[in-house]
Amino acid sequence: MVVGRSAVVALLIVLLCHNLSTFAQQSAITTKSFIYEKAPFLECHASTIEVAPNGQLVASWFGGTEEGNQDVEIWFSRRDPQNATQWSTPVMVADGLENGKRYPCWNPVLINMGDRLVLFYKVGPSPSTWWGVWKESLDSGVTWSAAHRLESPFLGPIKNKPLLLKDGRLLCGSSSEHDGWKAHIEFADSKLNQWKFVGPLNEKGQIESIQPTFLQLKDGSLLMLCRTKSEQKISITTSKTLGESWEKMSLLDLPNPNSGIDAVSLPDGRHLLVYNHTIRDPKRPGAARAQLNLAVSDDGLHWKAVAQLENEEQGEFSYPAIIVDKEGQVQITYTWNRKKVRHLTVDPKKIVGIPLTDSKWPANPEVNLAR
Repeated sequence: MVVGRSAVVALLIVLLCHNLSTFAQQSAITTKSFIYEKAPFLECHASTIEVAPNGQLVASWFGGTEEGNQDVEIWFSRRDPQNATQWSTPVMVADGLENGKRYPCWNPVLINMGDRLVLFYKVGPSPSTWWGVWKESLDSGVTWSAAHRLESPFLGPIKNKPLLLKDGRLLCGSSSEHDGWKAHIEFADSKLNQWKFVGPLNEKGQIESIQPTFLQLKDGSLLMLCRTKSEQKISITTSKTLGESWEKMSLLDLPNPNSGIDAVSLPDGRHLLVYNHTIRDPKRPGAARAQLNLAVSDDGLHWKAVAQLENEEQGEFSYPAIIVDKEGQVQITYTWNRKKVRHLTVDPKKIVGIPLTDSKWPANPEVNLAR
């Protein structure tokens, strides 16, 4: 068979574009390491990452013998400014000791308030009975204040980072699990003295959702994305009033295996989402969180594949946290098999999105960076 010159040229262009795309995807992740190799606890989960007031990257998570045990505490580490893959030895910064009784700690959330670093976390026997607590540090995490317990019904940001509004208030995505899974909003003033409750944003039995994360859209509105209990998809709602009111909850056409997610808006107007692009399959009980994915979107509604951050047959890669640092680089942490906290740095300028067809993750090798 004779192949025409135009066909050959077209084939070469396709191959060149494919190779360039592959190179761009693989070079988008600039660092990939563990925050620690050894730790004084057996298990860890629910990391959070932030840029401290001194400019240093810091992270926190809960660790102990097992989630829900009384010895589970909040741990903290700082990245070496001279070495992007070197972190300080983890130190315990909060425990669940109250009135002589010890409770497990849960879900830390770090936020840079400009003049101080604030650590929110939860304390209590279970997610349906826990309460919100916060501490602050005036030296970027070297020392911490005493614990301040929030008054009911306030819990603080439940898993993901809050938004620091221009007026100094915090917009916190929160949720409760004692009467079905219900998402709500909590506003706090800059001193964390005055709190306001908005919600719940869904009812029991109606797209039960928890652990909100926010995107800031180009038109000034907010898009909230949540983990769902039984729908096996990510839920969404929007606000045109900076969180004071929200539209009815609906479902995004992305899978969710009842696992935590996080998202962030980039300075160029695009959005990134880290999540498990899977569903729960009774025939593969250890696979629901064995794949962790990064996706990109222009509007927060239509998403394209960027990379598989992890991809195994069995395992747990979950509960991601994602931020943009002062240099415009994307920083991600997540649970690695409940044993370690993985940290990635991603260059957003090198991100190339590949369309999802019927919400299926593409098989292209350039979006499989697990190896």
